[in-house]
Amino acid sequence: MAPNSLTLSLSIDLPLPVKASTQSSHSLPLFPFRTLNSPYKSKRKPAVTASVSRSNAFSEQLTQSDTNQDSQTTISSSNLVLVVGGTGGVGQLVVASLLDRNIRARLLLRNPEKAITLFGEQDEEKLQVRQGDTRNPEDLDPSIFEGVTHVICCTGTTAFPSKRWDGDNTPERTDWEGVRNLVSALPSSLKRIILVSSVGVTKFNEFPWSIMNLFGVLKYKKMGEDFVRNSGLPYTIIRPGRLTDGPYTSYDLNTLLQATAGERRAVVIGQGDKLVGEVSRLVVAEACVQSLDIDFTQGQIYEINSVQGEGPGRDPRKWEQLFKAAVSD
Repeated sequence: MAPNSLTLSLSIDLPLPVKASTQSSHSLPLFPFRTLNSPYKSKRKPAVTASVSRSNAFSEQLTQSDTNQDSQTTISSSNLVLVVGGTGGVGQLVVASLLDRNIRARLLLRNPEKAITLFGEQDEEKLQVRQGDTRNPEDLDPSIFEGVTHVICCTGTTAFPSKRWDGDNTPERTDWEGVRNLVSALPSSLKRIILVSSVGVTKFNEFPWSIMNLFGVLKYKKMGEDFVRNSGLPYTIIRPGRLTDGPYTSYDLNTLLQATAGERRAVVIGQGDKLVGEVSRLVVAEACVQSLDIDFTQGQIYEINSVQGEGPGRDPRKWEQLFKAAVSD
């Protein structure tokens, strides 16, 4: 791989040149991407109890035929999804998407007050918050996992020393020890754990990936992946390319529900750690939610990018096509 094809992934936000690869990957550039507050025909009351004034701006991006093609993810509202890292860039969008879909969620946060800042006051039936730090095994009380059917883990930190490393928030502590502690505490009855990792984790000793791994971020992410794979729990691992688009932190729910992927709506999914490129955080969040309830994604690892063009939006049938095409290769 040439040096100019290097891309960075989760929590690695340096603006390096990228070169998208299409090897062993599939894109679905035929369908419009939906914003998180796409108008469904469901008569259910909104899960959000905080005051959320939905902008009409997103509606102007859609045609009537787009709306008719839309459909909800198939995961049952009777399930309870634990989101770890739910105030990070991808995690915020995952939580907002679950709320918008009326899927019950529970957050595991170091600072529970952040949940109110981001998501407002929520009905306990829709959004529960538990305090805990995955880096500290003693924080992971079994009560945190009672009733949990699915887990989406979006924790991460920066590849190089930064303010985000304050408080011992290093790759080793977050991407390895934190993931290991979390997985060790999960109940055997879990239906699925979705782990957000990174492209390039299998090549951390190879140039130019070795540059990004100077402080071990790719190595520790791979160690976290391996622990998940060997845990005996049903899993899906999502490896995003370099993360693009906001929000990043400290946005309210209204902002999250209006998030868009801009022109990068087409989705490319591959396997084998061959994919190189960038991906919208919104696309990563949607991939996590969609893969929760697609049976054949269990035990699979996917790399994911987003490119210019129309995308699958929230339609589970189109996401199934993308995941299935990647597996068939």
